[in-house]
Amino acid sequence: MAMFLGRKSLVLKEGKGARILVYHGLCKKDHLRFNSLFITKRMFEKHLQLYNKYCHLISLDDYYGEQFSKDRFNICLSFDDGFANNHSYVLPLLEQYEIPAVFFITGIRQAGYDVLWNDVLAIAYRYGPDKLILKNRKFIKRKDRKYVDAGSGELLADILRATDFAGKEQMMEVLGSFKDRADQEYWLQMTTEQIKQLSASKWVTIGSHGYYHNDLANLPAESAKLEMQQSRQFLEDVTGKEVRALAFPYGSYSAETIVGAKEAGFTRLLATDFLFPSDGNDTTLRERFTINPFISSINQLHACIRGTYT
Repeated sequence: MAMFLGRKSLVLKEGKGARILVYHGLCKKDHLRFNSLFITKRMFEKHLQLYNKYCHLISLDDYYGEQFSKDRFNICLSFDDGFANNHSYVLPLLEQYEIPAVFFITGIRQAGYDVLWNDVLAIAYRYGPDKLILKNRKFIKRKDRKYVDAGSGELLADILRATDFAGKEQMMEVLGSFKDRADQEYWLQMTTEQIKQLSASKWVTIGSHGYYHNDLANLPAESAKLEMQQSRQFLEDVTGKEVRALAFPYGSYSAETIVGAKEAGFTRLLATDFLFPSDGNDTTLRERFTINPFISSINQLHACIRGTYT
């Protein structure tokens, strides 16, 4: 054990390189209540304290400009989905510790919703009915609480992800009543005023996460391009600033999606893992590393530097 801790300490002190990290939402407690994407505010602050101690924290602009420290590991923080808790919890900590971050936000507020479709489904896993009918298909809740087609066993989440937003709206109408305001820090989206306030911080960059949080690679190329254009226009109208960065929802994209994103005006495209052999040659594309809500802050930093959880 002592040898293991010694190796870990060496990695923390001497690790070199750069990584963009992916966060989603913060909450006060019970971070696994609806999904495995949240961490507590307290844990996030521990992350920031460790990053300040061991790393060089940079903005997305500096990451693309390769303004890297040669002496410390370089980290760029990113947040996906546009949760209101990013405004309430993340922004004050960034300003307190003077740390930059980029926030990838959807256009769902302009579309008239205060929640993303996948969060409605996650809430229904806990509170929703055991059975439901959507477009003449019967779905039942498995032991793990997820809905599957009663006949084929196909996951409802997978079925909906493969559709455009119109294919998701019925589910939101049927299951939307189960989103309790008492749980709103787990699902509530930022208002346009909160997005504007977030953007006003000198520590913040705003990027797009699609308009409806659709899987863009599953849409026809022109529909995906239109959604990316709409999301960029929405965010630029709200912030009064140019929006050049796009993070693909679910890390999903295709060759056609990349072309459409560039035609929509995006010059910085954020994936999770590269999906095609030539991706590393595209100067607009960058990979990101998603944080793990099940491990300690020191283990998270160690994994970040190494680039793996194994």
